Formats: sequence, C-alpha cells, structure tokens
Amino acid sequence: MRPPSNTPTSEAEFVPGLELSRRFYTDAVRPLLEEAAPGVPHSAARIGSGSEVLGHDTPRSADHEWGPRLQVFLHRHDVPRHAARIRHMLSEHLPKTFLGHPTHFARTGESGDIRVMRTTDGPVHHRVEVTGTSTWFTDALGFDPAQGLTPADWLATPTQLLAEVTAGAVFHDGLHTLTPLRRTLRWYPHDVWLYVLACQWQRIAQEEAFVGRAGEVGDELGSAVTAARLVRDLMRLCLLMDRRYPPYGKWLGSAFARTAAGPRLTPVLTATLAATDWHTRERHLEHAYEIVAHQHNDLRLTDRVAPTTRPYHSRPFKVLRADRFTTALLARVSDPTLKDLPPVGSVDQFVDNTDALTRPALARALSHDARKP
Repeated sequence: MRPPSNTPTSEAEFVPGLELSRRFYTDAVRPLLEEAAPGVPHSAARIGSGSEVLGHDTPRSADHEWGPRLQVFLHRHDVPRHAARIRHMLSEHLPKTFLGHPTHFARTGESGDIRVMRTTDGPVHHRVEVTGTSTWFTDALGFDPAQGLTPADWLATPTQLLAEVTAGAVFHDGLHTLTPLRRTLRWYPHDVWLYVLACQWQRIAQEEAFVGRAGEVGDELGSAVTAARLVRDLMRLCLLMDRRYPPYGKWLGSAFARTAAGPRLTPVLTATLAATDWHTRERHLEHAYEIVAHQHNDLRLTDRVAPTTRPYHSRPFKVLRADRFTTALLARVSDPTLKDLPPVGSVDQFVDNTDALTRPALARALSHDARKP
C-alpha cells in the first residue's frame, strides 16, 4: 500500500497506536456504546492489519491507516439490532480529536481506498468497526475458527494474517469469545508445526548449492540473488522455530531481530548480503547454516541431525544438506493428512505475491490446488 504524499504530519505527540486505541476505547468509545446499546455485551480490540498491531509503528505510520481505531464485536443476533445505531452514535458524538489526533478518517489516494486522519466540522467518519466475531474472522482469515480448524485451514492461511489476528490487544472481552479464539490461533498444532518447519528446510535444500554453482560460472549477480533468497528463508525459519508467525517483507527484519537467534545471526546474514564474491558469500552462509542447525537440535523435535556443512556430492560447494532436517521432521509427523502431502508447506511457502496473500479466499484456493494429486 502506497502512503499518500499529500498527508500532513500530525503535530500531536506520538503515542504507540495500541495505547492510543486502548485509551480511545476506554475514554471515548465505551461511554457512547453504553448509551447507544445499554446492557448489550460486547468485546473490543485492536487487531487485524496495521503496523501498530505488530508493534512496529512509528510517527511515520500516522500518514495513512493509523490513528484512534478499533473493533467492537457484538453477538451475532445483536449486530442487526444495534450495530447501525452504535455506528451512528459514534459518528455524531465522538470527539473530533483524541489526544491531538483527528478521529475522522478521510478517503485519499488515487483509488480512494486509503484513509487518513483529517479534521472535520461534520459527523466523524470513524474507524470503529462494529461487527460480529464470526463475520470479522471469516473476512480476515477466510474461515470461522470457532467452527474448528483442520490442517488444511492452517496451511491455507498466510502467516501475516495469523500474526495480525493474534497480535494487537483485546481491551474488553464481554462476549468471552475473542480471547479463547486468539488463544487457539496463537500457534500451529504440533504436527502442523513439524510439517511447516520441514517444508522451510526443504526450501533451503533446493537452492543452497546454487550460490557456488552460479558463482563458478561467473554469475556473481545470480549468486547474490540466490544468497539473498536463502537469507530470507533462514530468517523465516528462525521465526518458525521461535513459534512466531513470519510477517510480510516490510517487518521481516524487525521481527527476526526479536528471535532467539537474531542477535547472533544478524551480523552473519548481513555479511552474506554484503559479500562481493561467491566464496565469501558461501563462507558466511556456512556459518549461518550451522547456527540454525544447532538451534534445530536444541528444540529436540527430532533425533540429533549433524549440524556441520559438507561438500555438495562431488562438487566443491559447501552446503548443509538441509534435506536431512526435512526428512527428520517429516518422520515425526503423525497426522496422516499431513504425512501424505507434498513438502510444499503453508501457502506463503510456495506463493510470493502480495495480492494473493492478502486475499484469504484466493490464498485458500491456491493452497487447495497445490495439494491436489
């Protein structure tokens, strides 16, 4: 999403978005909810898309889709009875600004689908979403997790979307459903985790010899591009081993820095990317492979796998032979629906297109097609 260039920078003191939304709910939204629908139970949260949900927002974030905003969830039968009245009450009676930030969001951008904070003298076009839990989760993920989750549901859901619905904050859970749902989605079931880890190792196995092979024929650019892909896959692998959903590209480095291996691996991966010849590139990757291999063994998910690099068959390229980790992990998967799948993994392990991964229905269709015999 391209931020609008004509958005004025707010002069209000920056408050992290989650804290801003929490205070907005407590001080401004909740009193109006009680007036518009007295006695009607609700839950309130700031989850879903937005840099503040993952804790990565800065003053720069205020230029689009950031500000005093949240979700209000009602029981399914209360949505048609009360949602319209609540929205109207908020529109008419919310303060025009909160902690110095406009509560009105105006459309901007060429398509008009981006909203930014703007002052207004009229009713507030607010960003308080009033909806049902089932409707919201189905829109966000492509299915209602309250109806149960299958391995296919987990694998068809991009990790960015899982991160968005499990991060953020719940401010009030009067429905007693939001917190249990988020707890269920917090991480993969054990067998799904093993399978996804195995498939991430498989991605590394598929290309680890290409850094040297491309360099050997004088293609340093191709070698560097392959190395960068491997660096990205190693970062995502570390997040998966830490039981963290890998976010999309903008926040991948920020999330990786918070992993257990991040402080030790960051200089090694940085040196890999900075290398100007394939021998140096390969040497740094060797070091990175061994660090991550030791981390795998520390998890004790499989029998110990030798963490040392070795020649690639008879060729003079040093690799980890990451397929050994794939094999060890798949051997521990007991769910028969997973054991019979090809090692392609979750949808964002074989699809790398933003328009596909931000459309749950499309992501689910692609995931289904990838598993057809």
